[in-house]
Amino acid sequence: MLIKKISYNFFKDFIDRILSFFLLIILSPLMFLLAFLIYIKLGKPIVFCHYRAGLYGKPFLLFKFRTMENKYNSNGQLLPDEDRLTKFGNLLRSTSLDEIPSLINVLKGDMSFIGPRPLLLDYVDLYTKEQRIRLSVKPGISGLAQVKGRNSISWNERFLFDINYVKNRSLLLDFKIVINTFWTVISRKGISPKDKPIMDAFTGEKDLDPSDFI
Repeated sequence: MLIKKISYNFFKDFIDRILSFFLLIILSPLMFLLAFLIYIKLGKPIVFCHYRAGLYGKPFLLFKFRTMENKYNSNGQLLPDEDRLTKFGNLLRSTSLDEIPSLINVLKGDMSFIGPRPLLLDYVDLYTKEQRIRLSVKPGISGLAQVKGRNSISWNERFLFDINYVKNRSLLLDFKIVINTFWTVISRKGISPKDKPIMDAFTGEKDLDPSDFI
């Protein structure tokens, strides 16, 4: 079992590094085009950088294309996310084009193509013991929670899918998630919660019992 796990991790990491390298080369013209459009429509910075919780909760700098404007209220405070997200930015998010710079994170070894999504560092202290299981693998650009509902499902459901992935991960499951990711992006399902452009912040929730989950 240990040998099988080591082989899986080694092979997955090898695929991640090689594939991300070639995709960065192939997608470079698209990246330059998107960078130009972002500069014209949203200004600087073009790339959004933010620290997230990686493997075992270790912080890493996540790279994504910027999707929000820098808008402030009369007190000089940054407006809420939903007030800064533009139609163009929402298009980047719904098509996952904003995720392209994250290929750099995969190449560096911070992330994998498939795994639980990298969440804010502030959330780590709010995890239950069971929810911390998601930190035992590298975060991913896509994952089981993304193909099962993306942002339209609750935080508890997302965590349960992440935990199920960690406990049952395999190359076959990864391959199925990759295929379903393409369908999720094309269909643009679960882009945002119902009646909200941005998902609410995680504030700490109890574990779900798998028997109660549909």
